[in-house]
Amino acid sequence: MIHDQLSHAAHYARLHPAFPQAFAWLQAFDPQTPDGKYEIAGPDLTAGVQRYTTKPDAEKKWEAHEVYGDIQVLFAGEEICGHTDVRTLTVTEPYKPEKDVAKYAHPSHPTTRLHFRPGTFTVFYPQDGHQPGVMVDQPKEVLKVVIKFKV
Repeated sequence: MIHDQLSHAAHYARLHPAFPQAFAWLQAFDPQTPDGKYEIAGPDLTAGVQRYTTKPDAEKKWEAHEVYGDIQVLFAGEEICGHTDVRTLTVTEPYKPEKDVAKYAHPSHPTTRLHFRPGTFTVFYPQDGHQPGVMVDQPKEVLKVVIKFKV
């Protein structure tokens, strides 16, 4: 897992062959872009634009992926995103290859709580269980882009 400011993305571009294109797309992103899925470089590098309202911790599921990693960037609003090693989580919804996701129960042990603000990004790999969309103090509208890159 990597958590930093999008303005520092150049430091991470060489960590994966898809990162230069992904970060270039994110830095050129227009917040007026409609919600939806956008191919950046075919099906192995896509961007999902999403607007939603954050929710209480208890209402947000934990998840992890097996084939794709995420680069999650917040462009408006703020949210908390939990993070922990996926091996410490208990499966509640088995892995679905067509969606590349498994869902997990809330962990009983302490986890890392990442505070997403506009301009922050986080890279999650398959070993990273994560819980996006948790409200900070009260529900807020957010604009997030999730880049999916093949690991």
